[in-house]
Amino acid sequence: MGLDEAAQKPHDRLAAWLADDMAAVNALIRTRMASEHAPRIPEVTAHLVEAGGKRLRPMLTLAAARMCGYQGDNHVKLAATVEFIHTATLLHDDVVDESERRRGRPTANLLWDNKSSVLVGDYLFARSFQLMVETQSLRVMDILANASAVIAEGEVLQLTAAQDLGTTEAIYLQVIRGKTAALFAAAMEVGGVIATVPEEQVQALRAYGDALGIAFQIVDDLLDYGGTDAAIGKNTGDDFRERKLTLPVIKAVARADAEERAFWTRTIEKGDQRDGDLAQAMAIMARHGAMAAARDEALHWAETARRSLDILPAHELRDMLSDLADYVVARIN
Repeated sequence: MGLDEAAQKPHDRLAAWLADDMAAVNALIRTRMASEHAPRIPEVTAHLVEAGGKRLRPMLTLAAARMCGYQGDNHVKLAATVEFIHTATLLHDDVVDESERRRGRPTANLLWDNKSSVLVGDYLFARSFQLMVETQSLRVMDILANASAVIAEGEVLQLTAAQDLGTTEAIYLQVIRGKTAALFAAAMEVGGVIATVPEEQVQALRAYGDALGIAFQIVDDLLDYGGTDAAIGKNTGDDFRERKLTLPVIKAVARADAEERAFWTRTIEKGDQRDGDLAQAMAIMARHGAMAAARDEALHWAETARRSLDILPAHELRDMLSDLADYVVARIN
């Protein structure tokens, strides 16, 4: 089940509560993704930005700021910043992964070309830093600049770890902390910073985003082997075909006998994949309980996210964020 599938889910309640703020964010995004001299920039950007994504990351920034009593307008600029960083990474990721679908639609690199995707991604990174500067907060700039570096670092680490059967769960956690959780954490943290709440509350917001991002990515990796194409917005089994060592595969490899390890060596390390290999991979994972074990990990991180909110003031938005942590994992029930 995707985050947008049912009414009155935590994501929908967040969107309703933050509707005015999100309208301002969307207007700012449309304004700042324009380019007077290079019309391809808004063409490529609009294809992805307006593809029906639910804007979860910018909503986290808005929710954190509003929950902490913020009354200014910098939260709108920071939410747009977070969405630009996210969109830039998606454009780059689809080139690296040679992906053909994103959010159920052809990817920008398929519709245009790799050069356009990379360069437009660079443009959005630049736009994000312009927006950061407008907040006039060095700490905000430090948080988001660091997150951008960690995201890139996580992607590079994934390149070296993806097809190495020696990749451990600790390395996998480091990868997903970079590629996903870093921006979730930063999105929450900057909301607390601009609201000038006590430092322990800022760190609680960051901890929530980190844990939620980890749970979110584990679930996405599980859905790749058990979700529908419509639910995950890409082809089921893409991670296997792209030879990515995600958590369920890492757990299955760790428990593999000699014959199973030879299968993983052929399909993942050597890239020699044949008809029926995806089904066999899923059967091996099921045999060793790898999917269930990975789901338990996601549940653990969702619980960690919920507990992180305990020291924050009582608020409707806090309840929605707590429910969101549950719902992220409920997608694999």
